[in-house]
Amino acid sequence: MKPKKTKPIKPASSRKRQFLRERQFWFISIVALAFLLVFYFVPMLGNYMAFINYKPRKGILESDFVGLEFFQKFFSLPDVWNVLRNTLVMGTINITIGFVAPIVLALMLNELRLMKVKKVVQTVSYLPHFVSWVVVASIARSLFATDGVVNELLVKAGALEKPYGFLSTGGTYWVFISILNLWKTVGWGSIIYMSAIAGVDHELYEAGAVDGVGRWGRIRHIILPGISTTIIMLFILGAGGIINGGFEQHLLLGNATTREYYETIDTYVYAYGLEMGQYSFATAVSLLKGIISITLVIITNALSRRFSDSSVF
Repeated sequence: MKPKKTKPIKPASSRKRQFLRERQFWFISIVALAFLLVFYFVPMLGNYMAFINYKPRKGILESDFVGLEFFQKFFSLPDVWNVLRNTLVMGTINITIGFVAPIVLALMLNELRLMKVKKVVQTVSYLPHFVSWVVVASIARSLFATDGVVNELLVKAGALEKPYGFLSTGGTYWVFISILNLWKTVGWGSIIYMSAIAGVDHELYEAGAVDGVGRWGRIRHIILPGISTTIIMLFILGAGGIINGGFEQHLLLGNATTREYYETIDTYVYAYGLEMGQYSFATAVSLLKGIISITLVIITNALSRRFSDSSVF
């Protein structure tokens, strides 16, 4: 007897059976999917405001279409290059020092052998992440204002003849904000690297010990190659952050004397959108920033895929 020919499984029926097998996971994910849809995708329709002269009394549909007028207006403003400079400088600091510091902290924590000390250091380094910028700004003003504790101690100790304006001197503003950003984010950013280090095969450590590899050699030849995929992935995803110069910290700590140094794209959008009521212009600038961020991520991902085996997509 000839064996009966089995009918090929149609792709549609195969997908249907797969969905039925995974239906519990899909039902569980409905809330997360609805959240993404309502709060992330639907608001993207508001980007249409960048191409119209939006008037609240007319609404979006009846406002006049102006095309790229507000994009051109942004680049024609006299202070736009200063805004771009501040954004790029602080964004570059965040993506270089702010990216490397969590890796260094994770490596240092991994080398600690006293578990109690390690847990204390981890807890202390994580805590600033949960402190709002409002509280951080209040503490910073109390400590570093011209009549603050730090100036008072430095003057009494003879290190300064008169109080120094840490918060009102433009030349030191970038350094001051960068230190605060680093203090607030370094501990939390090291968590994922600690997890990646924990996943490195312990047999590699044993093999390294047999070959006489010391601590520095273990970090260089075992740990860093073992977490290189995680490092590359996070760098790709964070590449768009080069034009994120910060927002809350500048609104809370910036003042008239440091405006030339703290004005970034985010504060620019806030000023024009909410304070001046130029909603279409603010939307255009925000949309332009988003396009640049996505472009940077795509370029970084393409370079990573070309020169290494790791990429996000």
